[in-house]
Order: sequence, then C-alpha cells, then structure tokens
Amino acid sequence: MKRYEMDMCTGSLWKKILIFSVPLMFSNILQIVFNISDVAVVGKFAGPIALGAVGSTSILVTLSTGLLLGLSSGVNALTALYIGAKNRDGVKKTVHTSALLMAAAGLAIMAMGIILTRTILTAMHTKEELIEGAVCYLRIYLLGTPALAMFNFGNAVLSAAGDTRRPLNYLTLAGVVNVALNLFFVIVLHMGVMGVALASIISQYISAVLVLRLLLSSEEIFALRMKGLKADRDVLRRILRIGVPSAIQYALFAVANLFVQTSVNYFDHVMVEGNSAAANSDPLVYDMMAAFYTACTSFIAQNMGARERERMRQSFYICTVYSFGLGLILGVGIYVFRYPFLALFTNEQPVVDAGIRRISVMALSYCVSAFMDCTIAASRGLGKTIVPMLIVTAGSTVFRLIWIWTIFAHYRTIESLYLLYVFSWTITGAAELAYFWKIFRDVRFAPNQ
Repeated sequence: MKRYEMDMCTGSLWKKILIFSVPLMFSNILQIVFNISDVAVVGKFAGPIALGAVGSTSILVTLSTGLLLGLSSGVNALTALYIGAKNRDGVKKTVHTSALLMAAAGLAIMAMGIILTRTILTAMHTKEELIEGAVCYLRIYLLGTPALAMFNFGNAVLSAAGDTRRPLNYLTLAGVVNVALNLFFVIVLHMGVMGVALASIISQYISAVLVLRLLLSSEEIFALRMKGLKADRDVLRRILRIGVPSAIQYALFAVANLFVQTSVNYFDHVMVEGNSAAANSDPLVYDMMAAFYTACTSFIAQNMGARERERMRQSFYICTVYSFGLGLILGVGIYVFRYPFLALFTNEQPVVDAGIRRISVMALSYCVSAFMDCTIAASRGLGKTIVPMLIVTAGSTVFRLIWIWTIFAHYRTIESLYLLYVFSWTITGAAELAYFWKIFRDVRFAPNQ
C-alpha cells in the first residue's frame, strides 16, 4: 500500500473508518465554505437584500452539486470494488470512462442551469426585490460546474483508494483563495453578489486543476492518462446503474426542498432572510456526516471485492454510529452557539430571531438522518440504488409534499414546516434499513467482481 492509500480489508475498522473520514469531513466542509463565505460576506458587507438573494439560490446550488455527487458515488463504488478485487484493468477502465462521463455531466448541468435560472427562481416565488441578484449570482456560479464535476470525479477515485488527505490539501488552498477573493471583490471592488459568485468559481477551478494534475502525474493503479480516455460500454453501464439513481436521490431531496423554500417564501422577507442565514447550518452538518456515508460505500465495496462479508456488516454499523453521534454533537453545538453563528451572516436582530426559530427545530433533527443516509450509502456499496431511490421518492419527497399540503397548510407556522424533516427522515430510514438487510443477506460474490 502506498502512503496515501488505505487497505480497507484488514485492520481495525473503527480506527480506519475514522482516519479515512476525518480528512473527508474537512474536505466537505471546505466545499461548503465556498457558499457559506459567499452568504457571510454579502450579509455583512452588502446588506440583507444581497443576503436574501444569495440565500434564495442555496437549494438550486445544492441540486446541481447533488447531481454531480450522485454520479461520482457510482465512480467511487465501482473503483473501490475493483481495487478490493485487485482488478487493475477494471480500475483503469473505470477511471477513464468516469472522467469523460463527469466532464459531460458538468457541462450539461451548467448549460441547462444557466438557461433555466430565472424560470425556476420565478416558479419558487422568489421575492421581487431578491430575484435579480439571485439570477446574477446563480448564473455566474454555474459557470464553475464543470470544475466541480472534475473535482468530484478525482475525489471519488482517490477516496476509493483510501486517499482522502490530498483532496483536503487542495480544498484548503482553494478555500483560502475563495475567502480572500470574496472580501476583495465585495469590500474593495463593491461587486456584491457578482463578486462572491466569481470568487467561488475561481476557487472551484483551482481545486479541479490540482486534483486532475495529481491523477495525470500519478503512477498508481488509478492514474489518469489522456491517451487512455475512452468510454468502456460495460463500465459506463455499471457506473450509471449506481450513479444515476443516486443522482436522482439528490435531485429528489432538492426538489422536495424547493417546495419547502417556496413555502418559506410565503412569509415576509425577514423570515426568508432568517431562514437563509440559519440554513447554512444544514450543509455544515450534512456534509460532515456525509464523510461517514462515503466511508460506508467505500469500505463495503472494497470488502465486497475482497469477499469479506463480516467486515461489510461491521462497516455499516460503525459508520452509522459515527454519523449519528456526529450529527447529534453538531446539532446541539449549533444551538448552543446560535447567536454567534447567525452573527456571521447578518447584523439585523429580526433576521437573527427568525433564524433561531429554524435552528431550534433542526438541532435535534439532524442526527436522525444518519439512519436513512448511511443505509442508502451501504446499499450503494452493494451496487443497489434503484429501490433506495424509490423509497426516498416516497418517504422524503412525496411525504414532504403531503406534509406541506396538510400539516403546514393547517397550522401555517414556520415550525410546522421545519418539522417535516425529522418525520420524513424517520419513516424513510426505517424503510431503507429493512431493504438493506434483505439485500445484504442475499449477497453473492461474483468471480472477479
């Protein structure tokens, strides 16, 4: 094993999963810093209208990012499977096929997003005073989607081999550049939402170039070579079989949250701005927990390739315990420090008060999502994503719409809206768990995987 890689098929799982996940947590946080620093800078230095404009795009940013994360999860699972099975040809084909796939996906999402930005924001009932700034920010931000796609591709390949440290180093550099450019563009050049969007895409291209340079210069099994860029039909089918349902899952969450944001938009602009400020805790918590979901997929897939059934089961248990505990600690921590947290994004006391109403509900809700998301990740490690996608459709999309049209429609309070998260996670998690244990019992190890 090289010094940046990890053998997931031997040794202490408690220790190795933690070592694997901690750099990934910080990598995920730094990606979120791109957007949070945007919101913080415009909120502090460009005013509440600019804050509301950028915050109004958060779900659409999450949607575009989620589609790419879903596809890259297919890359991660298949690469880890072949590494565990010591199938060099399978790894090579997966890396080069997925590079082309992710590049095409990044370009497609960028083009469609730019064209549909105003239409979607209008359909979301974005406030008239916010929509121009929101359109400007999102269209510029989407120009960075190809870079985000290629970084996620590289990150998926490296994490499949157990290397989560070098992507963290690259994102650290990009994150520092992002914050510095945010302050320069907004405070010095007075560019407002345009400035923070430009800072984000410049940072994204820096991280993408660095990870691609690593893969192109590497001598490891997962090296990328320009002359090897060719799509293998069978590998592409296997990546898409895992990645497309995963991408749809992310999209379904985002679409369901579009309806939540639309419901928030029925309140006055202070509540919209408070929700935008408080919602910055969501990606902070989710993405730190998501490190254990990536670990769950990678460890289960590698051990499936190595035919280690007991380590597959233990990997699922350990990742679930870690992610639940982290979600609980972070949720409670954000509630305890709710005032300084919200002060990062706004100087307006009414906006802070509105934000606290969201944090008060979400603080003990985040940890519940671990049972749903870690189980979905475990099923992905087994190569199963279609049924989990259908369960998510019913439990976390259809259910949320029904909640909005019934419970929220009846009470019309912001708290009754926020409570839909924990209830949808609970019922979806229970169904996902039942499905995972069924398919785990039926696992059969194919020759050469």
